[in-house]
Amino acid sequence: MNIHIQNGRLIDPANKIDARHDLFIVDGKIAGVGTAPAGFSAQRTIDASGLVVAPGLIDLAARLREPGFEYKATLESEMDAAMAGGVTSLAIPPDTDPVLDEPGLVEMLCYRAKKLNRAHVYPVGALTIGLKGEQLSEMAELVEAGCVAFSQANTPILDTRVLGRAMQYAATFGFRVWLQPLDIFLAKGGVAHDGEVASRLGLPGIPASSEIIALYTYLRLARQTGARLHITRLSCAESLDLIERARAEGVDVTCDVAAHYLHLSDMDIGYFNPHCHVIPPYRSQRDRQALAQAVADGRINAICSDHTPVDDDAKQAPFSESEPGNTGLELLLPLTLKWAAEYKLPLIDALARITSEAAKIAGIAKGGHLSVGARADVCIFNPDVHQLISRSMLRSQGKNTPFLGLELPGKVRYTLVEGSVMYDTEI
Repeated sequence: MNIHIQNGRLIDPANKIDARHDLFIVDGKIAGVGTAPAGFSAQRTIDASGLVVAPGLIDLAARLREPGFEYKATLESEMDAAMAGGVTSLAIPPDTDPVLDEPGLVEMLCYRAKKLNRAHVYPVGALTIGLKGEQLSEMAELVEAGCVAFSQANTPILDTRVLGRAMQYAATFGFRVWLQPLDIFLAKGGVAHDGEVASRLGLPGIPASSEIIALYTYLRLARQTGARLHITRLSCAESLDLIERARAEGVDVTCDVAAHYLHLSDMDIGYFNPHCHVIPPYRSQRDRQALAQAVADGRINAICSDHTPVDDDAKQAPFSESEPGNTGLELLLPLTLKWAAEYKLPLIDALARITSEAAKIAGIAKGGHLSVGARADVCIFNPDVHQLISRSMLRSQGKNTPFLGLELPGKVRYTLVEGSVMYDTEI
């Protein structure tokens, strides 16, 4: 279908465009920006007056819970959530059941996602078989099946010799390794940041050193092996200094932070709010401010949702016994806009963290921009409308978020995937 999107404020961080331009789509691709291609005839016209027209958002961490955890969420429910959030590309961690460590499993996930004809799915393969940290996965075969990187999800490799071999193998073929820094022994049994709040509430703590020590090891091995490293879900201020030092030494390292860490600290646990039980934990206000500033100045490359839908029973348990995780696909844009407003960041720079910069990390050449010839994945939203976050408005099967009851900026009006309007709602 030929689509003409008119009168909108087009923001394309990859091409440094922030201006009032029309957008022309032909056969699922961008055919013109500002000027219609020769002979163009629109079959549908979308009036984007007062709206922002941006590339479809790219989320670097979204658990869709299939295969294996369909009682928490399904591909259908989470794809609907992605469309409602303007997210058109999803990187999927490997901690499904079974683990994404075999090409057949990856191909099946991609096939199932493609049949739903909504967001594009980019699996992140398991770095080791079964995420057990013992035997390397067949990375080359997994890449052929569709994997864009390799990770241990939330399960660190205990044997650093195995980790070094994995990074060396990945470096040989140019595969990127995504690691979440967590020393499992220092974090063992912990559920909250090891500080005054946890002490007052009697909650077992997870010290900042559990992230910092693991991160130092990862960066050291990356320098030794030449691996392309991506650090996922930072939570500590001190981690930023380690990453900057590694970059100065020539280490190829990028990093991200989950959107909710830009707004919440350990103080938000309040009276044992299980929606604030996440791993890594929300840390001090100083850490939160340091992370938010680092995203603003570019030291942290991207923002993700770390979307982890959890069923109600698992969240309604006492804090220490509740299952960690937040739902976030539909909140990625609002939380990014809220952070950008607080730091007075231009909208084009804020959107870069969830479009073009995220695309670079995941190696998605076809997405994250609105260049002529690119895939027509588009998010059209009103940045000035605030919406109340409630269980009923969330399309995700997981309703586990500490932002319930709050009003957040940004309402997605249309989501287009390869030129097809997959989400359309009245304001």
